[in-house]
Amino acid sequence: MPAAGERSAARREATGRRLARFAALRGKAAGPGQFWDVVAVTAADAEQARAYRRQLAEKLRGRELPLGARYHVFVDPPGPKIGNGGSTLHVLRCLEDLYGDKWTSFIVLLIHSGGYSQRLPNASALGKIFTALPFGDPVYQMLDLKLAMYIDFPSHMKPGILVTCSDDLELYSTGLTETITFDKPGFTALAHPSDLTVGTTHGVFVLDPSSISGKGGLEYTSCHHFLHKPDVETMRQCGAVCVRGNSSQLSSSGDHSDSEMDSECVYTDSIFYMDHSVAKQLLMFYKQIGTLSCEIDAYGDFLQALGPGATQDYTKNTSNVTKEESQLVEVRQKLYSLLKGTALNVIVLNNSKFYHIGTTQEYLFHFTSDSKLKFELDLLPVAFSSFSEKAESLDQSASVIQSILEPGCSVGPGSVIEYSRIGPEVSVGKKSIISGSHINVKVDIPSNCFLSSLSIKINGQVKYISMVFSVEDDLKRSVKLLSEIHSLQFFGVSLLECLELWGVKVSDQLFSGESMRLGLWTARIFPVCSTLSESVRMSLKMLNSVRHMSAFKLHGFKLLSVEEMLTYKDVEDMLKFRKQIYDEICLQRQKEKSDL
Repeated sequence: MPAAGERSAARREATGRRLARFAALRGKAAGPGQFWDVVAVTAADAEQARAYRRQLAEKLRGRELPLGARYHVFVDPPGPKIGNGGSTLHVLRCLEDLYGDKWTSFIVLLIHSGGYSQRLPNASALGKIFTALPFGDPVYQMLDLKLAMYIDFPSHMKPGILVTCSDDLELYSTGLTETITFDKPGFTALAHPSDLTVGTTHGVFVLDPSSISGKGGLEYTSCHHFLHKPDVETMRQCGAVCVRGNSSQLSSSGDHSDSEMDSECVYTDSIFYMDHSVAKQLLMFYKQIGTLSCEIDAYGDFLQALGPGATQDYTKNTSNVTKEESQLVEVRQKLYSLLKGTALNVIVLNNSKFYHIGTTQEYLFHFTSDSKLKFELDLLPVAFSSFSEKAESLDQSASVIQSILEPGCSVGPGSVIEYSRIGPEVSVGKKSIISGSHINVKVDIPSNCFLSSLSIKINGQVKYISMVFSVEDDLKRSVKLLSEIHSLQFFGVSLLECLELWGVKVSDQLFSGESMRLGLWTARIFPVCSTLSESVRMSLKMLNSVRHMSAFKLHGFKLLSVEEMLTYKDVEDMLKFRKQIYDEICLQRQKEKSDL
């Protein structure tokens, strides 16, 4: 077996061990030091926080999580976005408000999940951290998997905060006697050997090459200087590029395959830990500045201040910033002054792989193609679902998660069906995503289709709405003027042409939200319906009218944007629909057992 295959097999074996340890703890009280004292999830607004709390309560009631930890959802303060760095500071304040000085004795896992998931909108309503994965009984969600992957950390960690994000995973293998220990003062980050192109979209550690052999499972070192999303030339100039005589010892990160040829690599970031002395300094800083009105990045703005080689040049560099606020440079300079001289310890995981599942393309690739993640996590084509193998045409590369497929339906290669009920005369094309939907009419769903249904509550009444797009549509893209909306694309067709087919007028009322962000996210184009299946039918008719360039008028319907759907979402009703599917699958299984 080639070295890359051996490394992947070692990661699979190590991951299996961690999953087994986590499974043994689910629904049980963990012993002292065995698990986190606090698991904190951040939310962007009060509505998102309510949805997260409701789902956490359901998971605890279903004994899907270890007991004994304090599970919290902390919502960002109202007003301007503050980024995951601002959220980190705010969580420290919330912990002190809740627990007083006691919080400094806690081992805390902090998961940033405050985004609206515009690049993976089936996770928008209920959160990326609650994204379903194709394995487990009941199915695992990202939260379960994160807790499983970090299961060994708490027992080798001094009180402090481990910071991670909700849409990525780190799979790794270490030697049998090696342990990942977070016990040094300052910051400690995990590092993954990656090719240079991955480095341009991540944080990159500048390490002393003589301190890293690239052999074994893990190595401890310190970081001279941290680079945030650097270009290749900067990596070379700063000495971040390492050359290995035998690169088969290295594994690449992100979605790139292991490289046997290229001997160059950089070490990229994923999660980091800070001890309580640093956390207290940051909390003091947050109290002093009062209200934060700019986005701070926990990686770029904390870690770039660390290590002996840090300079304050980065504080004025706003090329990687999506929105530049006047306060940003000032806040960065204060953070730099506060953190300068603080150590950045690095644990290099030589056999590790960083996976991101934050876009429709990544989601489809990892769950349905022959990806390393699929192999290393042992992902299933059918996870906790009900279907008759003889009756359906289900391509082996498709992925079905907690869904009911009725006899006679077919699902094309590379498609994902989650939390849905698919009727007998439904044909789903290639590389499509169907989420939370009930399709009970004869229909051919085209390839590359994204369909996600939501329950909403308007004036106390539960209604239903389904968004439909191409999996390649850019929901984050926006224009500033109505005269520019012809450049927006819906399923490869100009939005202007689509609006004409649907009989929707172009006016100031077409887009939701106060800021003039005109895009697919804010376009009021989706009809509100009285049943789930009707909402799916209407949205598919909209799509068909665009595909065949034939009119389908939306007169008489109340139309909402995706942005508004999330404001009106009825979490309780969506979870009720999932529970109905869950109960029906359980009944079906019991029936099959009794028939044997």
